[in-house]
Amino acid sequence: MSLLRFALLLSALAAIATAPATAQADDPADGNIRVMSFNIRYGAANDGENRWDLRKELVVKSIKAFAPDLLGTQETLGFQRDYLAEHLPGYEVLGVGRDDGGEKGEMMALYFKKDRFEKLDSGHFWLSETPEKAGSKSWDSSLPRMATWVKLRDKQAPSAQPILFVNTHFDHIGKTARLESARLIRRQAEELGKGCSIIISGDFNTGEGSEPYVALFTSDGPVVDSYRQKHPERAEGEATFNQFRAGSRRGSRIDWIAVSRDWEVVDAHIDRTDYEGRTPSDHYPIHAILKRPAKAAP
Repeated sequence: MSLLRFALLLSALAAIATAPATAQADDPADGNIRVMSFNIRYGAANDGENRWDLRKELVVKSIKAFAPDLLGTQETLGFQRDYLAEHLPGYEVLGVGRDDGGEKGEMMALYFKKDRFEKLDSGHFWLSETPEKAGSKSWDSSLPRMATWVKLRDKQAPSAQPILFVNTHFDHIGKTARLESARLIRRQAEELGKGCSIIISGDFNTGEGSEPYVALFTSDGPVVDSYRQKHPERAEGEATFNQFRAGSRRGSRIDWIAVSRDWEVVDAHIDRTDYEGRTPSDHYPIHAILKRPAKAAP
């Protein structure tokens, strides 16, 4: 072996020897969690050049680009749920149809990384006066609406409190339904989320400052708006609904990621990436990067 090759070998071995020490310097309990909420648009809609078969690869590409640890989708039909599950290896999926609690109707399908999380519990409830009844609706809701939830243990921080992840979609017509749904989501988050850190993703079909927004994000409530935590000043051009128009910013920020107050919001943004002028959906996906607060020194 030449002296040059021997020197290179020694250098490589030294790098390998020091790598574990560097990795161990980071506290696993402080590992960030990447959250994505994405209304992927009803897959059976007659959207012409924007129909599901012509954009499904863009949806997967958008998700993989952010690589969320937790993903909440809305307007997801069974075949869309399964397509994403097939093309997102490493994720476990939960999702049932809003019409019957089985395969009928849109789903609030959520995904989580199996190597990152251990599932402790999961379930579904409907946004109605009888939330345990599949397919139920109340108030002035035009359609059954629901939420899917999962309780997870973070394998990177096994001693930390579990995470309650809830994914939902409010009614697009009923004003009273949206308000009562916000109140219900808050109550369910408080009940299901006892002893947990909370994350709620969804398409809420209403803007910031509306009655449902105020009802969910009250000053004494369990959750805050992750986007507004990172961007305290409201600004023009924060719309999340684009109607398949690349770069569109007109309208309201109707997609939110709500988080309990124990999270530090490292980043939150609206992903307006387009692919040669094409958008993956008629909503922009939204992201939040969350960090558990550092433990107090003994």
